[in-house]
Amino acid sequence: MKITDTFRYASDAATGTPLRTGLLILAMSIGVAAVVILTALGDGARRYVVGEFSAIGSNLVIVLPGRSETRGFNPANLLTSTPRDLTVDDAAALLRLPGVQRISPILIATTEINATGKLREAMLLGTNDEFVRVRQLKMGLGRFLSKDEVGHGSAEVVLGALIRQEIFGAENPLGKTVRIGDRRLRVVGVLSEGGRGMGMTTDELVIVPVATAQAMLNSNTLFRILVEARSREQIGEVKARVLKMITQRHEGEEDVTVITQDAVLQTFDKILNVLTLGVAGIAAISLAVAGILVMNVMLVSVTQRTGEIGLLKALGATSAAVRQLFMVEAVLLSLTGGLLGTTLGYLGAAILRHLYPTFPAYPPLWAVLAGLGTALASGLIFGVMPARRAAQLDPIQALSKR
Repeated sequence: MKITDTFRYASDAATGTPLRTGLLILAMSIGVAAVVILTALGDGARRYVVGEFSAIGSNLVIVLPGRSETRGFNPANLLTSTPRDLTVDDAAALLRLPGVQRISPILIATTEINATGKLREAMLLGTNDEFVRVRQLKMGLGRFLSKDEVGHGSAEVVLGALIRQEIFGAENPLGKTVRIGDRRLRVVGVLSEGGRGMGMTTDELVIVPVATAQAMLNSNTLFRILVEARSREQIGEVKARVLKMITQRHEGEEDVTVITQDAVLQTFDKILNVLTLGVAGIAAISLAVAGILVMNVMLVSVTQRTGEIGLLKALGATSAAVRQLFMVEAVLLSLTGGLLGTTLGYLGAAILRHLYPTFPAYPPLWAVLAGLGTALASGLIFGVMPARRAAQLDPIQALSKR
């Protein structure tokens, strides 16, 4: 039997029972679509987290108050306790270390901004003039904070884009005075819209000199210190020097946690890759179930087409040809379900991206190929038994059942 005849016979047999065939294709397509969508979610989560950490700058070493009990990065480190304060003097000392290009002390609190008769709650960020370069931010209007001597904060503020819009509207805010807490500060700049990093948008920030923020909050404690190494190759050396310097300044006590941006990215990348593989494995179970359904449907088909099989064998079809017919039919059904499922999966991922534009829910190519491959494998593996049963039928007995 020619291969074209085999495919024509298998396709005619599949379309001869549209309801049964449609349900089988639907089951297979749901399995493949589940693999595509779930891996898109897992890989999207990985891309999103990596993007958030990458957005905070490059070649960064981050100093956190409080000591972690392990040397590796743990997400819980971001919420460590503070046995000893990090200070602006600590940050200034780090700037003198070899390999350090910039440092940026960070102090964060909530506050209220009042201007033009409007009052709004905002996130207060105390830092220095290097913050805009360390975080690689862009200015929409004006300039960033001026360079101050340590401990002498100027009465100026930089607004996030959303804060500017809600307080001043279309009016140019540069040179205007706003009240933040109990202080009156002059607006010197506005950040460009859309800056992100670590889950925080810069659009809702009000940024003041760190000394000004400390005076407002009556606190000398820093939230974090960002240290930018001169090159990626020097990150490891800078990390070791930073830890040694802080330990010396804190009377020999290692009471801080120093992490690198690369370590954070690698840790989350590994965790979320495992998560993606896990959800892909869970979704693949549905493909195995669909494969079993293929086998059951084909076994029923063999029973219903016994007389037809007997006629084929009586006309000279070999057992191998009959076996091939049923195997091709099973593969066609599985392949059709797999292609439909892939289409549905990409459509589902596109809907997710439309609903959540910042979430990069793109299905990885390996997951799409694995879904299609598993669908085809299921058709082949679970189509073997029905095909063998059809090939083993005796033609005379089969014809007697017509």
